Amino acid sequence: MRRTSRRRSLLVAALCLLPAAVAAPAGPASAAPGVPGASGGPAGAPRPMATAGEVVADARLSSIRDDPAALQAFFRALPKGGELHNHLSGAVSTEYLIRLAAEDGLCVDTTTMTAVVPPCGPGTRPATDANTDRAFHDALVRAWSMQDFPQGGNGHDHFFDTFGKFGEVTWRNRGKLLAEFADTVVEQNQFYLETMVSPASESARKLANEVGWDADLARMHGKLVADGKLDKIVAEARKEADDGDAEFRTEAGCATGAPRPGCGLTVRWISQVNRGSTNERVFTQMALGMRLAEADPRFVAVNLVQPEDWDTSLANYSAQMRMLKYLRGVYPKAHLTLHAGELWPGLVKPADLTFHIGEAVDVAGADRIGHGVDLVHENDWQRVADTMAARRVAVEVPFTSNAQILGVKGADHPFETYRAHGVPVVLATDDPGVSRIDVTHEYRYAAETYGLTYRELKDLARASLEYAFLPGASLWQGNPTRDGYRLAGACRHDEPGSDRLRPHCRRLLDASPKAAVEWRQEAAFRAFERHVATGSKAG
Repeated sequence: MRRTSRRRSLLVAALCLLPAAVAAPAGPASAAPGVPGASGGPAGAPRPMATAGEVVADARLSSIRDDPAALQAFFRALPKGGELHNHLSGAVSTEYLIRLAAEDGLCVDTTTMTAVVPPCGPGTRPATDANTDRAFHDALVRAWSMQDFPQGGNGHDHFFDTFGKFGEVTWRNRGKLLAEFADTVVEQNQFYLETMVSPASESARKLANEVGWDADLARMHGKLVADGKLDKIVAEARKEADDGDAEFRTEAGCATGAPRPGCGLTVRWISQVNRGSTNERVFTQMALGMRLAEADPRFVAVNLVQPEDWDTSLANYSAQMRMLKYLRGVYPKAHLTLHAGELWPGLVKPADLTFHIGEAVDVAGADRIGHGVDLVHENDWQRVADTMAARRVAVEVPFTSNAQILGVKGADHPFETYRAHGVPVVLATDDPGVSRIDVTHEYRYAAETYGLTYRELKDLARASLEYAFLPGASLWQGNPTRDGYRLAGACRHDEPGSDRLRPHCRRLLDASPKAAVEWRQEAAFRAFERHVATGSKAG
């Protein structure tokens, strides 16, 4: 079993592969004369100068760009903020899903490679066979993930089809999935996790069918909340979360003397809405997720899932944005992050590429956008990008997912376009288990593909915490995407990682969960830069 010390040992091992640079980093207030901070985005206030530690780390990154092993060690050890865009059911490794299927006594339909409930009748075989039959095991891995998927194949359909194949495994093991994924997030040197689930899905479906559809959204909402019907499902969802948390804590050994790494991770839930469903079910799931976010601090937001290019998703897109606009007025404390613009020419008609991101921002009032790949095909796309920048609406970018599902990568991807317009950008994994990657891979891809500097990578990691749905004041002042990351007044004279903080800084960190997590990352960056410079081991 993994233990708390494992994260530290992984960091030490990775840093040991980084030869010493030529200079040691200076303290947080010092800077290397004449070396500007990271560029990108429209001009604002003069950006902070790079510290000596950042200069050394950037020099090290430049020196190892042709050394794959050293690059992997560098990016593995790099602090990487928070994981904001992922689906819990697709987050863990396929091998772990196969193991759970065997433990749960499930069967596998050998024609479709779908996990099904026992008994194992004709055309099926026990999932436990994967423990001894390597060919069967490997066939499951290929069916339940993008492993060995042929170049030029229909990655879009195969990717989305995997969820139905292992769905019988994931719905019954939320706590175990979280324990596994939380460990991975910590071991990737991340400090925060938001993950998507479908709360009380069956009860929400039954309530939607009972109430039926009403195009008058206020009246529709009134029917859902009448006689406490929706509140009963909120209570069920909270109990479901309690049970999942208990399973997580048991699986991870959080109350033992040897807790797994994920026990110390800050985790929040995002409620998924199945956009391909009927209007009544979509609206009911939206209302449930938003009411839940205002009732339980573990739940922070609502998102729409399922392929954006399905016929029903396309036909109902604008109506769903109007539903969200109405519900945001009812539940103003609930956040909204939306899959929008996960489209590309050839996948849908040209007209369908012209408005999805714009309506998610302008109509629904999204706080973040997931994917946003078709940006330059939107009507008046520059205005859309500038609006996102002005409102600080971040875009969540999972490079590998975009390549596997849409075939979009490199110069075709709008990553650089968003940055040029000052839109906050955060890197994410989407479904790392299905994609067979981790967030280290995504950061390394960004650096190698777009020639990012160390400071630019550092600011991407900072952005993933700055635009997380954690409550409280930020550690940073102003608009850091536009003006650069400058410590707020309360902590600007304090040193990340120090145990001796001034009272103003201590009060901020004690009062603000967001600032506290951001401070942890700054301490990790300071340690990372010191180790890169000296080649010393942690601790």
